[in-house]
Amino acid sequence: MLCPHTDRLGLPESTNTMSISHSTPITGFAGFNLVPSVQRGIAAAGFVEPRPIQAQTIPSALKGCDILGLAQTGTGKTAAFALPILDHLLATRTPGPRALIVAPTRELASQINDDIRTLGRFTPLKTATLFGGVSIRPQRQALRTRPDILVACPGRLLDLFEQGAVQLSHIEILVLDEADHMFDMGFLPDIRRILAALPSTRQNLLFSATMPAAIRTLAKQTLQTPHVVELTHSKPASTIEHALYEIGQNQKIDLLQRLLGEDDFVAAIVFTRTKHRAKRLAQQLSRSGRRATSLQGNMTQNQRDRAMDGFRNHHFDILVATDIAARGLDVEQVSHVINFDMPATPDAYTHRIGRTGRSEREGKAYTFVSAEDDALVRAVERRIGAAIPRLTMEGIESVPFAAGRSNDPVPSSQPRRRAPGTGGQHRPSKPRSHSSPSRDANRRRPRSRRTQAEPEVFKASSREPLSSCYL
Repeated sequence: MLCPHTDRLGLPESTNTMSISHSTPITGFAGFNLVPSVQRGIAAAGFVEPRPIQAQTIPSALKGCDILGLAQTGTGKTAAFALPILDHLLATRTPGPRALIVAPTRELASQINDDIRTLGRFTPLKTATLFGGVSIRPQRQALRTRPDILVACPGRLLDLFEQGAVQLSHIEILVLDEADHMFDMGFLPDIRRILAALPSTRQNLLFSATMPAAIRTLAKQTLQTPHVVELTHSKPASTIEHALYEIGQNQKIDLLQRLLGEDDFVAAIVFTRTKHRAKRLAQQLSRSGRRATSLQGNMTQNQRDRAMDGFRNHHFDILVATDIAARGLDVEQVSHVINFDMPATPDAYTHRIGRTGRSEREGKAYTFVSAEDDALVRAVERRIGAAIPRLTMEGIESVPFAAGRSNDPVPSSQPRRRAPGTGGQHRPSKPRSHSSPSRDANRRRPRSRRTQAEPEVFKASSREPLSSCYL
């Protein structure tokens, strides 16, 4: 097996190695030579051209190589691992389960399962989804049919394994999706127990948006001479209009209500930092006459399903959610994303606002900030490569904070908007003097030093090798 290799994981180099191809990119999915039934599923799903992570992952995955994918949600990575799995399982038919996909949340597991069923609709392959918060009995029954593919959350998978209800000895392909979030949620010990139950000979694919030390260690221990694909930090779509409002906590509800009254409002996702605030805020909006619901960690699976179905079917037009609860959320025609609380990282910011401005539609991303968010604001501005306009709303008191500002000019394409229902104008905050950046703002994760033997890592958004090491 000739697979692109890396020595940055601390693994021995294979004697059979190859450089990552810089040849003409594959045009269309036909270039992957997938089995006809899978190609029919791709066409029925409306896929035309592979996305960058798909174009650079699928060929190596089809060869049986281990994969390390550094990519965020929304990049198309589900199809990047699902299509090779479907193709491989159709080559020979043996009792399942033969492929295991582990995801951190119920919502993401359900979304992955739905995507696989869509792509594999013309195949005889069966899937099953295992997660907590619902009755375990139907999942036991599904396992008795020996599904080919399991999509599971770690806790419920281990429960069923320890009860003897799930057989893992025939797993040929393992996918760990959003490994960094599984680490954040405390699932790493469960992942190690799952790995110990699997056959030693298998193909492994690990996807993660970031590479904390624990995930680097996991990758070293799990992946054998992997093909590494890294997407550069994605910038928000150019169709998204950004704005910051510097206000106090007691002004947030009033400002939110005003923004939800904009003429071009269709549907909004409002992000909060805690599940308790998400629940309370949705209740407040509902009491004020808004069609709002919440999505947060204290809900049962039935409650989550009702909330998501209601939002997708336009019974609700406001979804108040936390970051973790919204993992895997994919809803079209979201006109507004409102960060009621500032996201914790620049990655979280791009994840959140990526829910709007899709498919070339225009979208709006509003963020409520206070002085304590200054370092994060500047980190976000560095990530997106531009200053975010500071706006005010007539009748809402602004609480500007003195802080260092990005020197990047605000794009002139950002329109000035009038306050909904008032005829008043959103006014940009007056420019403030630069101050010394805080110590926290300059903290960066240390990177490994490059060595002479360091291989190229393919940057999926271009045809050039990366110049820095993240592992």
